[in-house]
Amino acid sequence: MPVDSSRTAVVLLSGGLDSYTAAAMAQADGFRLFALTIRYGQRHARELESARAVAAALGVARHIELDVDLSAFGGSSLTSADAVPKDRAIVPDEIPSTYVPARNTIFLSLALGWAEVLGARDLVIGVNALDYSGYPDCRPEFVAAFQQLASLATAAGVQGRDFRVHAPLQHLSKVEIIRAGVALGLDYGLTHSCYDPDPSGRACGRCDSCLLRAAGFAQAGVADPALRR
Repeated sequence: MPVDSSRTAVVLLSGGLDSYTAAAMAQADGFRLFALTIRYGQRHARELESARAVAAALGVARHIELDVDLSAFGGSSLTSADAVPKDRAIVPDEIPSTYVPARNTIFLSLALGWAEVLGARDLVIGVNALDYSGYPDCRPEFVAAFQQLASLATAAGVQGRDFRVHAPLQHLSKVEIIRAGVALGLDYGLTHSCYDPDPSGRACGRCDSCLLRAAGFAQAGVADPALRR
């Protein structure tokens, strides 16, 4: 059923630090949030628990968890038995094996479908500058292109109701993202970032995502609350 769409946004919520911060920024800007979490066959399914916790903390209007199993395709160390890279220097402009083919295109398409049903015009995604160098679907050009596609590919767009894709972290570093979240009073202890957690859900501390998170908290001069739980 359509809702008041004037300040309504569909946010992609993974349970990680970035999507939590992007969602909180949108909420601080006055948006009523509808959160979408995708179970895509990722090995780091522990983040789904975090997505529920984050959605509850934000008090979203509705939280949908959707199954779209991309592991049927493979092509990524996040959706297959291939080893997740560990203890490595991140090389600019190198696409790592943790890239999931077309993931953000697929996720934003699903968010777009829900937004059109809701009568909403705004989508929120937590892509950022650190992903820019390694993930093609985190680039500003991609976000702009999808926004154009959204207005061309929907009944709402044809009827003159253009969509906006908000990527508030796009040009922020990890330390800047953390500082922004701390200023908003976010509890990052609710989040999970690890690509390859152990069977109990504990972070490996060695994958790219863990290393970037640890460096961000260290540079921000803030203890990572997730490490105390």
